[in-house]
Amino acid sequence: MRLKDKVAIVTGAGRGIGEAIAAAFRREGAEVIIAERDLATGTATAERLGSLFIQTDVTDQGSVDGLVAAVCQRFGRIDVLVNNAGINVFHEPLETSDAEWARCMAVDLEGVWRMCRAVLPTMLEQEAGSIVNIASSHSSTIIPHTFPYPVAKHGLLGLTRALGIEYAARNVRVNAIAPGYIETQLARDYWAEFPDPAAERQRIHDLHPPRRIGQPEEVAMTAVFLASDEAPFINATSIAIDGGRSVLYHE
Repeated sequence: MRLKDKVAIVTGAGRGIGEAIAAAFRREGAEVIIAERDLATGTATAERLGSLFIQTDVTDQGSVDGLVAAVCQRFGRIDVLVNNAGINVFHEPLETSDAEWARCMAVDLEGVWRMCRAVLPTMLEQEAGSIVNIASSHSSTIIPHTFPYPVAKHGLLGLTRALGIEYAARNVRVNAIAPGYIETQLARDYWAEFPDPAAERQRIHDLHPPRRIGQPEEVAMTAVFLASDEAPFINATSIAIDGGRSVLYHE
């Protein structure tokens, strides 16, 4: 029960990595608020975990403020925020429309800042809190034709560092997790588009030193650690979960 009695908000918790984080937090004793835009997946996850679901759109300030107000009214505190909500927006730079740029930034960077800005006053008043931002391997590397996603994710690391340093003396820690290739339903759907899905899956596995990719639960347990009292001196940094691929030499 490493998170016993802690109150944690997890955005984008209806499926994938967010759902795994919410489940791990519940197992470790936290009160978890499922902050999800999708009504169906948010409701299903909350019912399965016995958690509170509050439909939330991180691109809408009123929705974010309503979420935080409801959590504070019900629980009286917010100990952990996991900013997991995100979208993939992949294009070549000069083929990226203003609308696609804005859509990516609104969720992947500005949405994180909206959530942080909403919970920080409560955490600072408590003089305790942990914010975990779900970044990406795209936060430190550039893969062609994935613009502007890495721009947003690089910005997310800057946000993490700036907030972590700003509020460290007031016992509020801000860190990031940078997952690489993780086996979510999104990944499985992508492989299914190939003539030989199993071959494509194996090709991706072989790109990684362990000859496999990550599982959502492996990201989730790192989030548990950063949210817990076991990591009091870890701040303003990012932990890569990619099996070592980011340090592998590429010709």
